[in-house]
Amino acid sequence: MKSMILSLFTIIFVVAPIGQAQAKNTPCSGKMGGVSHCSADGKFVCNNGKISQSKKTCR
Repeated sequence: MKSMILSLFTIIFVVAPIGQAQAKNTPCSGKMGGVSHCSADGKFVCNNGKISQSKKTCR
């Protein structure tokens, strides 16, 4: 029983960081609600109506 619990904790500590590494910081992420569309000057317009501060440009 003790070895089963130890194995479970080992799996959790190995798998948990993988989820964080796959998280992406994309334009309009978080409270911005995602990308709605691109503006005429190539900036991202978020679903909440604000312009993203991202350095990336969209087409």
